Amino acid sequence: MAEGKARGRFRRTLSNWANSADQNERDLRETYASPGQMTIENAPDRERVRISGRLRTVTLRPRGGVPALEAELDDGTGVITVIWLGRRRITGISPGRSLTVEGRINVQNQIRVIYNPKYELEF
Repeated sequence: MAEGKARGRFRRTLSNWANSADQNERDLRETYASPGQMTIENAPDRERVRISGRLRTVTLRPRGGVPALEAELDDGTGVITVIWLGRRRITGISPGRSLTVEGRINVQNQIRVIYNPKYELEF
């Protein structure tokens, strides 16, 4: 009997989490994917773009022995990896922060990346 209640509670918790994740994605789309604004999903590869979103993760990941600060930028339509080579940290760059980046999108191993973009912190 207790096992059935625990399973039901787990399903409710999982369902609530999934619904909140869907709501967060809708909120991001409404915030960053306004008319006239370029979205990550629609940004063309190998062209200079300016996109806005919220940082999901920020990680220090050395590349070829060189420090690299790597972040995932999410606008609700897609996610793009932003990498600053030679940087261990950048003041203001942290998970949850809103950011606008400008640079050229590259594709490596089917992952979209912008290296050393210009960036603006949004408050």
